Amino acid sequence: MSNSVLKLPEETLQRLINHYQKEEIKTKNPHARFAAKLSDVMVTVYNSGKVMFQGAGAARETAKWGIVNQASEKTPQTKGDQLPPNFEQLSVLGSDETGTGDFFGPIAVAACFVPTNQVALAKELGVKDSKQLTDDYMRKIAPDLQSAFTYSVLTLNNDKYNEVQSQGWSQGKIKALLHNQVLKHVLRKMAPEKPDAILIDQFAERGIYYKHIAKEPDIIRENVLFSTKAENLHVSVACASIIARVAFLEEMDRLSAIAGTTLPKGAGAIVDKTAAKILLSCGEAFLKTITKAHFANTKKAQALALKKKRT
Repeated sequence: MSNSVLKLPEETLQRLINHYQKEEIKTKNPHARFAAKLSDVMVTVYNSGKVMFQGAGAARETAKWGIVNQASEKTPQTKGDQLPPNFEQLSVLGSDETGTGDFFGPIAVAACFVPTNQVALAKELGVKDSKQLTDDYMRKIAPDLQSAFTYSVLTLNNDKYNEVQSQGWSQGKIKALLHNQVLKHVLRKMAPEKPDAILIDQFAERGIYYKHIAKEPDIIRENVLFSTKAENLHVSVACASIIARVAFLEEMDRLSAIAGTTLPKGAGAIVDKTAAKILLSCGEAFLKTITKAHFANTKKAQALALKKKRT
C-alpha cells in the first residue's frame, strides 16, 4: 500500500475538505478532523495540518495538492544486517531497551509492531528517535502509541536485576532474554499475522545474542534483523523505544516517591551525591533495592557518605 503525507496551510486544507466532502466517512481517530474514502485511497486530515493519503491512488491524489517533502536528515551510519529495499515502509516488529546505563531504576524493554498501512500514522503521532524527544513529550504520546499499535513492555526491577547479576548474568544476557520475551509476547498477540521482518536495536552481535538465550525454550529467529541506531531505520523501533522509556520513567517516579527524593538519571556525580544521601538516611539495604548495585556509583556513594559522617 502506498502512503504519502502533506503539510498544508489552512486555506488549502479547507479546499481539500470541500473537494472530498461527498466521500466523507466518520473517523474514530481523535487526532483527525476529517476523513474520506475513495475507491482506491483513504484521505485523512489531521489537526496538525498534515494530510495522509493511503492506498493505490495515493500518489495521484497527493499530486492534486502539493509535493511530498522528500528532504530528510542524513542517514546515520549504522552497523548490522543489510536491510531490504524500502525497509522503512515494510510491516516491522521492532524492539529496543532503556535504563541500562542508569544507576537508579530498572531496565525496560519494549517491542512494537507497525504495519505498512500505519507507518505514516506513527509519524503523524510524533514518533521519531527517542533521543531527539524530551521525557515529557514521550510521556504525552506513549498512550496514543499503545492504543494504536500492538506492543509489549517488560520492566526488570532492581531486586531481580541485582539477583541475576550476582549470579553472573551480564547486561547483554539480561537484555537478550528480555528482548526475546517481548518479541514473543507481541507475536502471540498478532497471530496469525506475521511481520515482514523483526528489527532489534543491536547491542550485541547476532551470534552473541543467540548464545545468551540458547537455553530458552522458545527462541525467536524467523526474519530477525539486527542494526545499531535502529530507531532511525523503522518507526516500529522508535515506537518501542518511546514505550520502553516511559515504562522506565514511571518506575523512576515510583521509586522516587519511596525514596522521598527525585532520583536523577544516568550515572554521574549528581547520582553519587543523591545515593550518598539515601545511604545515610535509609541505609545500604534500601539503596540496593532501587539501584543497579554493581555500578561503580555504589562505592562512590559509600565514600561520600563516609566523608560526610566524619565532618
